Amino acid sequence: MPLTMVRAGEPSVIRRIGGKEETRRFLENLGFVSGGVVTVVTETGGNLIVNVKDSRVAIGKDMANRIMVG
Repeated sequence: MPLTMVRAGEPSVIRRIGGKEETRRFLENLGFVSGGVVTVVTETGGNLIVNVKDSRVAIGKDMANRIMVG
C-alpha cells in the first residue's frame, strides 16, 4: 500500500519506490530505500512529515504515493 495510507506513528517497511528514475534517486538520497523503516509523524494539508533514517522529512502527497510499504 502507498505511504499515504499509513496511520501516523505506525512504523512501516519500505517495499519499493515507483516513479521515474530521477524521482527514485531523489527519494533514495533522502533515505527512502527498500527495506528501510519509515514512520509517518503527521499529515498537514495533504503533505506528510515522516521519520526516516533518524531524520524528519516533509514530502508531498504525490511523492508519498510512489513509496510502497507493507
